[in-house]
Amino acid sequence: AGLTVQSLLSAWLGSEDAAFVQYHLRRSTGTLLAHSLLPLGYYLGMCFAAPEKHLCFFYLASKEWKTFFFFAVLLPAITSALAYYWSRKGWNNHPLARTLAVHALPQSGWRAVASSINTEFRRIDKFATGAPGARVIVTDTWVIKVTTYCLHVAQQQDIHLTVTDSRQHELTPDSNVPVQFLTIRVASVNPYVKAFDIRLNSTEYGELREKLRAPISNAANVVIHQSLSDLFLETFTSLVEINQTYHVPSTQELEPCIGCMQTIANIKLIKNCQEPNEGECQQCYCRPMWCLTCMGKWFASRQDQQHPETWLSSQVPCPTCRAKFCILDVCLIR
Repeated sequence: AGLTVQSLLSAWLGSEDAAFVQYHLRRSTGTLLAHSLLPLGYYLGMCFAAPEKHLCFFYLASKEWKTFFFFAVLLPAITSALAYYWSRKGWNNHPLARTLAVHALPQSGWRAVASSINTEFRRIDKFATGAPGARVIVTDTWVIKVTTYCLHVAQQQDIHLTVTDSRQHELTPDSNVPVQFLTIRVASVNPYVKAFDIRLNSTEYGELREKLRAPISNAANVVIHQSLSDLFLETFTSLVEINQTYHVPSTQELEPCIGCMQTIANIKLIKNCQEPNEGECQQCYCRPMWCLTCMGKWFASRQDQQHPETWLSSQVPCPTCRAKFCILDVCLIR
């Protein structure tokens, strides 16, 4: 929102969703060009803000202002030449193209890597967080950090992740509760890939871990404050694992969970808490359609957020047939 390089150059940049890498090739170049014009813009502004300095008449300006003007003109000239060089041969000379070429197979080039990133970025199951100048994007294969002038890219199969720092902020623009920001070091076994840091809210840590293949080590022994929902989901999972299990008939074929479409359905709701005609819980006759994680998230979403002490003992309706159930009625499929 507002006046940004992206909004000013939107027609030239194209769509990030349609072509993520090509968009950032242009965006980083356009941003560098726009920022190189700032000193010249400042000089022109001072021509009107301080007429007593005679900046409109170059020969009357002081030596310091003449030097400033010289560098204010030289900077965009050099940047323009650099941008032209980068754009030659289909952006082959751009630093991002060279960054991607490191990950290319011997018989392919950086465009094959770009195509892979573009395809995975369009998927709805990617992890994405952060402000425009410090975004973190994790897809099935790639970990990407978007900065003002460049992109850091690493392959998931090659990386080691380490929590290196934690910062506590008492107030944020979005809420009045304290928040914790984690700094995670992403280091690749590929010697040509430079290590980089990503920063995110601790409440997003659980979602990041789900998307990553590699474990995250905690070298600094940082105490990570997860969200209430994440903590509940861990407890929900541990309690369901000790419940009675359900053995699916050999003639029944399990389908993907209708909540995430990523995991095969692995739970069945069966009334085990009390006798069939006792209590508020009801028998659910739905076939297995949900995975444990999605059912746990559904259970948490139906709770009173102001009274977490009641969550474990409450009943919620089945997301499909609306029959009431409690945690004791959630059975893993074996």
